Amino acid sequence: MDLTGQPAPTIDLPRDGGTTVSLAQIGGPCVVFFYPRADTPGCTREAVEFTDRIEEFVAAGVAILGVSKDPVAKQEKFRDKHGLSVPLLSDADGDVCERYGTWVEKNMYGKKSMGIERSTFLIDGTGTVVREWRKVKVDGHVDEVLEAARAL
Repeated sequence: MDLTGQPAPTIDLPRDGGTTVSLAQIGGPCVVFFYPRADTPGCTREAVEFTDRIEEFVAAGVAILGVSKDPVAKQEKFRDKHGLSVPLLSDADGDVCERYGTWVEKNMYGKKSMGIERSTFLIDGTGTVVREWRKVKVDGHVDEVLEAARAL
């Protein structure tokens, strides 16, 4: 599934802190990163790196949202443990993951299971997906996303 050039699927999800976030509320460019599970090594590194660079994204006029299937309570523990400042959204029923094509079959050590494929989407001010990264490797990823965000 390639969403580049397509309208971004809607997002309206509960977040850490007890409120709800939607793309319509943001009303401008946005980075949405999907991560498999809160407080795992790769997901922690990715969320910390987005947090560390959040001011640079803000300066570029681009909001950041993190999405996983973890419940809000787990997102809050993750946020507090690692000092995260990016909004963490809970897609507990997996509807948003399905619409973004990030809920996929994975194969680990010969065992197949369903899970979130680490993916990031850059959405412009008109609500169009202008860039997507699938099967993300954490090293250097935030730098690449920031460069693309600055180019909007």
